[in-house]
Amino acid sequence: MRFRPATADPTDLDRALTDPGPGDPVPALGAEKIREELDAHRFRPEWTWFAEDGDGRVVGRALWWGRADSERPIALDCLRIAPETADPAGVAAGLLAAGHAAFGTVPVYNASLPRGWRDDAPLAAAVEWRREAGARAGLGNVIERLRYEWTPAAPLPAPPRRLTFRDGTDEEFLEAFVRLSEGSLDLHTRSELRTADAREVARADMDFYLDCPGERSWWRLAHLPDGGLAGLAVPSATPYHRNVGYLGVVPEHRGQGLIDEILAEITRFHAAAGADRVTATTDTVNVPMAAAFDRAGYEVTEIRLVLEPPAAG
Repeated sequence: MRFRPATADPTDLDRALTDPGPGDPVPALGAEKIREELDAHRFRPEWTWFAEDGDGRVVGRALWWGRADSERPIALDCLRIAPETADPAGVAAGLLAAGHAAFGTVPVYNASLPRGWRDDAPLAAAVEWRREAGARAGLGNVIERLRYEWTPAAPLPAPPRRLTFRDGTDEEFLEAFVRLSEGSLDLHTRSELRTADAREVARADMDFYLDCPGERSWWRLAHLPDGGLAGLAVPSATPYHRNVGYLGVVPEHRGQGLIDEILAEITRFHAAAGADRVTATTDTVNVPMAAAFDRAGYEVTEIRLVLEPPAAG
């Protein structure tokens, strides 16, 4: 088996548009969407990899994604293996390992799945070989997330009643990120806190959102009537839609319904800007956050299965 990027032949990008795994029940990107991402420089030939058999036939394809200005790919967006392949996990693991070695990094793998995917035996089997391949290639940590969406077809959440919102300095926001990490139900945050202190994790989270397409000027600190900090609202964006971004309530004020007001502030902010869609994700184990999205009129559109490297140590 040979693993290589789509940079060796002028026909490689045309071959990248063809799905080597027709019939695979895991949802795939179509040729038009792939071409659109290539044109936008979010897919690139050097981030598009093939697995070829001894006859030069493409039996696997991996499409890594990044922002238009990314130096390295951020995530594996699509992984397909020919259905007649005897060992799809082995071929996929080799394909991912070859890409990781070339990139000098191990991007996460995001697989979009319908709700109830475990009840569909062929789909569950297709997910299982991907999980096995990811584990072999260094993506041994598995997180399942709910992907939510709000549109103007849903009622606009009521404006906050108890909280006021203001801008703040970078240091104030950093301190707020630190405080919100305490007792967080977010699996990524909890994993990071096992090997780094809260300030390091907060700085990484803050840097991530500063690097997103949303504006720093959108960020707000949430305060109670007595002036005390209640939480944080970081409206953000992806290259495609407005996004909830980051939000939370400080530990001493959790369980009082304040998360509803912070989410309402973010939703209303995006709606006022004319957003026709606001997306969000939360881990399936983060039941309070999922309930807040449900109350605010957000709908679950898919399950996002995330395979990522285990935390160091």
